[in-house]
Amino acid sequence: MDAMSKPRILVVDDEENIRNLVSAYLEKEQYEVLRAPDGPAALAAARQHKPDLIVLDVMLPGLDGIEVLTQLRRESDVYVIMLTARTEEMDKIIGLSVGADDYVTKPFSPRELVARVKAGLRRARSGVAEREMLSFPHLRIDGGARKVWLDDREVELTQREFDLLHALAANRGRVLSREQLLERVWGGEYFGELRVVDVHLGHVRRKLGGRFIETVRGVGYRFEDAGE
Repeated sequence: MDAMSKPRILVVDDEENIRNLVSAYLEKEQYEVLRAPDGPAALAAARQHKPDLIVLDVMLPGLDGIEVLTQLRRESDVYVIMLTARTEEMDKIIGLSVGADDYVTKPFSPRELVARVKAGLRRARSGVAEREMLSFPHLRIDGGARKVWLDDREVELTQREFDLLHALAANRGRVLSREQLLERVWGGEYFGELRVVDVHLGHVRRKLGGRFIETVRGVGYRFEDAGE
């Protein structure tokens, strides 16, 4: 996002009254707002217009919000706030597991949603790891190029996966709580669930073959290179 341009928000909901309501509140904040009524239209708009943040309903025709997010995460780290009329715990876990950054349950306060959008945009702009190279016997993390190598193999990480790994590796041997990791990677005023840290670090662990990141039960996470 250019420093002089308006943040671009994509609002995706199959209910026209909700699209209009959310859009009206966001436009009052001087955001550029795009709208989509279903899953295929949401994917097309996201790919064409590259929004800075997406407000995405779970229950959509064509493709549901979970599938839309799953496809988006293959190509984008755009900040996503999911809307749902459901309150079951499993829905939130599924949404977080495929890369949702925040969750709002219907009915919701438009003002609260706008506050979450503002916080999300701040985090999207500030979530950048320091430009330093961290080297361990079997792992190299280049903060400037934002690349990771496991031995001689480059590991593909998303923006937030990279920032979480970098935060832990820069504090090798020190335990960081979920709250500390949220502050470092997502920034302050996070409204979502602490579990988002567990989900993203689970992906990092899998991509690194289950190595380097240790869980300290009841406290948080610690990076250990375990190299010879």
